[in-house]
Amino acid sequence: MKLGKKKMLLVSFMLFSLFFGAGNLIFPPFLGQNAGEKMPLAVLGFLITAVALPVLGVIVVARFDGLDKLSQKVGVRFSMIFTILIYLSIGPGLGIPRAASVPFEMAVAPYLPKEASVTICMVAFSFVFFILAGWLAMTPNKLVERIGKFLTPTLLLLLVFVFINYVFRGETNIAAAQEAYAGSPLAQGFLEGYQTMDTIAALNFGLVIATTITGLGIESKKGVMRYTVRAGIFAGTILSLVYLMLSYMGMGSSGVFPIQENGAWTLRCIVEQLFGGPGAVLLAVIFTLACLTTCVGLITSISQYFSTLTKKISYTQWVFLISGFSFLVCNQGLNTILGLSMPVLNAIYPISIMLIILGICDRWIKNNPYIYPWTITAVGCISIIYVLDKQLKVPLGFLSDWCHALPLYSMGLGWVAVAIAAAALISVLYVFKKC
Repeated sequence: MKLGKKKMLLVSFMLFSLFFGAGNLIFPPFLGQNAGEKMPLAVLGFLITAVALPVLGVIVVARFDGLDKLSQKVGVRFSMIFTILIYLSIGPGLGIPRAASVPFEMAVAPYLPKEASVTICMVAFSFVFFILAGWLAMTPNKLVERIGKFLTPTLLLLLVFVFINYVFRGETNIAAAQEAYAGSPLAQGFLEGYQTMDTIAALNFGLVIATTITGLGIESKKGVMRYTVRAGIFAGTILSLVYLMLSYMGMGSSGVFPIQENGAWTLRCIVEQLFGGPGAVLLAVIFTLACLTTCVGLITSISQYFSTLTKKISYTQWVFLISGFSFLVCNQGLNTILGLSMPVLNAIYPISIMLIILGICDRWIKNNPYIYPWTITAVGCISIIYVLDKQLKVPLGFLSDWCHALPLYSMGLGWVAVAIAAAALISVLYVFKKC
């Protein structure tokens, strides 16, 4: 059986919308504004971690029939801990609450009457948001129809509408690159891509897409993989185009508006300049659609996973639990969530990237039982040390001195050299052992 072009398009739209949430809206324009004239190099690095790796992640996880089976290559205990950590961080711990707080703080809160209580309004908004998201997540078999057919095309049309208006009517003035972007735009863009959480999200969504394709009548493993690859490439292409549009608007406005607190404020300034008061409504619709679709996808995938861990709590009950906990976390505020996200992401992102790379190379290394556990352990240690040393300012003595000698460590990429060295060493030792 073949998947028709229409259904293939809907699956691709669904995958795009699962990826495209709060971070995907706010980080590209922020990157463009901060990178200024060096935006092209910065966005190239951004596209690696925010598009290429997520697409590869979806394909790899689909090939292994889930994140838990892929991570078991490292070890059973690691698989359990890492999978739960990934689902919690991308889900109720960070990802889902951010998806609810962004549309409120950037598209609703600034336009509330002065006498209105922001706290009460946030509680009311997030309550309705999670009721709707939970309701949509209750029927995962209808995600393709609801998200791919209606929500995603509407979102894309609105984004293109804003971009076209900016090209012809927007005030532009490109400024010089700021701070880290001035010296290392490519590396900084690479790290900025972490914040989208898409590589981590891909470890969740790979199985969702594979299951969706199976539900559409494709039963063979080969067929599921073929259509997963197609959906990934198409969704990645759309993501890249949207990121380029948003980054371009941020770059063009870098000399017009002062550097904002976050990318959501950058986008708000641009929309207000283009459309005035009515722009608030447009922005609210864009933010809400983008964040709602991602939120539904995350609740669905996480609930499906946790419902397999215990028979005592059903899928429906997990939907309620995850939605409820996310509701509580999101009311802590956007900046608090963003402040917590970077240390967590810097710790687990390199592990996720390395796991995807090893999964891609599995056909060549699967006979080596040591390369997965030792490489992942080495990368994980360096990532945790970096977070403690550079971000949490924990004194580490000689460990800190040793790590600072690693190439690219100051940029947060010291794990790259460690990963290459560990993989190479284990491969050589394994060959000698066989001989």
